[in-house]
Amino acid sequence: MGPLAELIEADDPAALRAEIVRRALPGVEDVVPGARTVLVRWTPGAAPDLSWVMSWRPDQASDGTGREVTIEVHYNGPDLDDVAARAGVGRDRIVELHTGAVYTVAFTGFAPGFGYLTGLPELLRVPRRDSPRTRVPAGAVGLAGEFTGVYPRPSPGGWQLIGRTDRTLWDPAADPPALLTPGDRVRFVRC
Repeated sequence: MGPLAELIEADDPAALRAEIVRRALPGVEDVVPGARTVLVRWTPGAAPDLSWVMSWRPDQASDGTGREVTIEVHYNGPDLDDVAARAGVGRDRIVELHTGAVYTVAFTGFAPGFGYLTGLPELLRVPRRDSPRTRVPAGAVGLAGEFTGVYPRPSPGGWQLIGRTDRTLWDPAADPPALLTPGDRVRFVRC
């Protein structure tokens, strides 16, 4: 196991993870970002030099460490009208904003294959639902706070659902099983 760096800004963990991966430090086995943390695992006996982390800043991050993934979305979610009303704009403007941004997979969790994507335009930053749904279908595209994401399988959930995709986000038989990994850039396009 290794050290856990706790950070303040949501974008910091993804950028720090990308920098550690870019540096290809000897002995580092895995770099796992969280909402506000980055965990570095290394091989027993190895002690990579991570002293630079204390003075490193996100604006020093190198770009392009992840892949670019495009996800086609049918913008017909049950909360699309509520999100539009909250923002004071029409449905088409919500779709335009959601498809106009490039997102970064900051970290994964909640369920296998669920990526928390940062880069959400301010107008789309809405709170979770007051009452979570007992079942959200696989492929549902949602918004919650500063994140957007896609439910990889049916599960309970409280995000505001604005659409759905037919893309498979989690397939245990695939290599890798998750479509999205930290550092990937994601673009949503309207079907």
